Amino acid sequence: MAVAPPPPHAHDPDMPSPAAQARRVPVLLPMPFAGAFDYKAPADMRLRAGDIVSVPLGNRRQTGVVWDSQSALPPDLAQPAPNKTVADNRLRAVAERLDLPPLNAELRHFVDWVAAYTLSPPGMVLAMTLRLHMKGSAPAPATGWMVQSPAPTTLRMTPARQSVLALMADGTTRTTTDIASAAGVSAGVVKGLADAGALRPVLLEPARPFAQPDPLHHPPTLEGAQEDAAAALRQSVREKKFSVTLLEGVTGSGKTEIYLEAIAACLEQGQQALVLLPEIALSAQWMERFTRRFGVRPAVWHSEIGQKARRQTWLGAADGSVTVVVGARSALFLPFCNPGLIIVDEEHESLFKQEEGVIYNARDMAVVRGRLAGFPVVVVSATPSLETLANAQAGRYQRLVLPTRHGGASLPQTHLLDMRDAPPERGMFLSPKLVKDIAATLGREEQAMLFLNRRGYAPLTLCRTCGHRMECPHCTAWLVEHRNRQVLSCHYCDHTEPMPPVCPSCKTEHSLTAIGPGIERITEEARQLFPDARILVMSSDTLGGPAATAEAVAKIARREVDLIIGTQIVAKGWHFPHLTLVGIVDADLGLGGADLRAGERTIQLLHQVAGRAGRASAPGRVVLQSYTPEHPVMQALLSGDFDQFMEQEAEQRRPGFWPPYGRLAALIISADTPQAADEAAARFGRTAPYGEGIQVLGPAPAPLALLRGRHRRRLLLRTWRNIAVQPILHRWLGLVQLDRHMRVEVDIDPVSFL
Repeated sequence: MAVAPPPPHAHDPDMPSPAAQARRVPVLLPMPFAGAFDYKAPADMRLRAGDIVSVPLGNRRQTGVVWDSQSALPPDLAQPAPNKTVADNRLRAVAERLDLPPLNAELRHFVDWVAAYTLSPPGMVLAMTLRLHMKGSAPAPATGWMVQSPAPTTLRMTPARQSVLALMADGTTRTTTDIASAAGVSAGVVKGLADAGALRPVLLEPARPFAQPDPLHHPPTLEGAQEDAAAALRQSVREKKFSVTLLEGVTGSGKTEIYLEAIAACLEQGQQALVLLPEIALSAQWMERFTRRFGVRPAVWHSEIGQKARRQTWLGAADGSVTVVVGARSALFLPFCNPGLIIVDEEHESLFKQEEGVIYNARDMAVVRGRLAGFPVVVVSATPSLETLANAQAGRYQRLVLPTRHGGASLPQTHLLDMRDAPPERGMFLSPKLVKDIAATLGREEQAMLFLNRRGYAPLTLCRTCGHRMECPHCTAWLVEHRNRQVLSCHYCDHTEPMPPVCPSCKTEHSLTAIGPGIERITEEARQLFPDARILVMSSDTLGGPAATAEAVAKIARREVDLIIGTQIVAKGWHFPHLTLVGIVDADLGLGGADLRAGERTIQLLHQVAGRAGRASAPGRVVLQSYTPEHPVMQALLSGDFDQFMEQEAEQRRPGFWPPYGRLAALIISADTPQAADEAAARFGRTAPYGEGIQVLGPAPAPLALLRGRHRRRLLLRTWRNIAVQPILHRWLGLVQLDRHMRVEVDIDPVSFL
């Protein structure tokens, strides 16, 4: 992604906007409208761009933000503005300015930029920072009490009142609850003293729910390449200007400790830092590392925290009392008042791409936010994406490389197990050679891991009699058997049904059989093979959230687990010092299909999983079960030459101007019936843009041609890198009028091709 830097923002946030001076103010609502609505500012209400207000919309009130009347976007991103102006005498008045921190110019510009780049309604982008946690006004300050001097002459004394006054004689302001608890009296005694005039009320400073991290609390000892990388990151932060740095290092090289030093430099300057993780709910060890380094926990932002915590974090980011936030991709839209650094950890992860609603890549938008506000961004990975590597090679990103593991630990040895030469026993999925390796590892009282990136018991259930396959009625997907729950489930929608006793097609009893392994089936096999082993399963089905994950990680660290069996969750940067063997059950999984990034994703995932082995003094081994050991991905994993594989990937994409050497945008058309979807897709096909450096592929059925009951067709716009796709898409979308039951979704820079 490369878009020309935007010009400075049109308005000074500390000055009334031209719209406010004219008493006509644009208000952007967190709803899917094409732009802001004009309202009338009451004579006694001085409004500025960024103020959060309540306005009438139909017969209800809606929270919105006073927006800018002029766009500061570059021409290739500017969206066509609605050509409707409401007469002054028809304008409805702003109802109330809420007692909340205004959105600063940088964040408003960022909202406009993301909306324009992704072709989303700007209100839907605003909703990601405003909607759920901004109900009501800021909390009122609490009231405390101090002794009134002199005391009222008519005050009647009791032992309880004497106890309170003796406590309060030190001049400290206390709340009713604190006084009652410390003096051993009821709250009624405190209220009686206040009513008698012996205590006077004092407004307390609002309690700060977030402790401040100390950059000097426990600095690490870094040497060689680690210290050089940390020094470079500290310098980039201290320069207080936009830059992007790729911090690349083998698994176990200490990347987290190094970028924590960049956070320390940011804190020393009195600025705020944001760390984006692909799965914040699974970051138990990361939180421990942060707390050990800075003495306190950071603020956390993800979907599982409660409404109160979300509100406190939002307000803390806005007023500066929150200095470090670690969060999922939505944390990118917090209203930081003084941002100085963004870290994107595991930048290659596809989980940074939001696939519904506003479709955006948090990694790329983090770079945009850093550029708009003028602060550095650090992207971190052991297996960088090809887009990031291309930016580093072109000089757009700085690149810091850590070639060795921290503390003298060696990289694990990798072995390819050709399953054609060493097949498993009938009905089993683990090769006898891998079983032998696991047994030897457990015999040495070391830990082993089995990895299979497939939830459930089996990915397919079919009838042995007639061949009927159990499919989701709402999606083009097989139903996955979850034997522990005795159900069949679709992993693309919420459909779940009990396992039927007979085939739905031929009605034969007991004819349904599981085809292929899921993690539950591998666990069943492992329990048969290693009956005395203490087995722990790590998947989204078994780990209910951060607390359960933290406990699982703690059990592994305490050596209460012998064999770990996991899905992709186990690839998320865990440090298991006693884990010395990783067995990858199906290394070929993910290489099939026509996904542009299949090879890149597979090597990234398997490399990360392999990196869990041998992270301490004991050497590690990785065994990959494969039926295609000659595949370039398998050979690259065997040689450990990730860079050479990515260079080969680049050479394959460059001639056809596939990303990162060209631009892609997907149009996904959906309708209630296949005929309607075909008709709508055909209209887009007939009006498709053309020209030098522009190509449209499709229309064609999407790989998931039916998803949640809607029939889907895809068209793919591909252009040279120097051609912006947004103006082309604006013209194209304007040529086709769709019926109400048809929808079109635009995915700029698609990552998934489902």
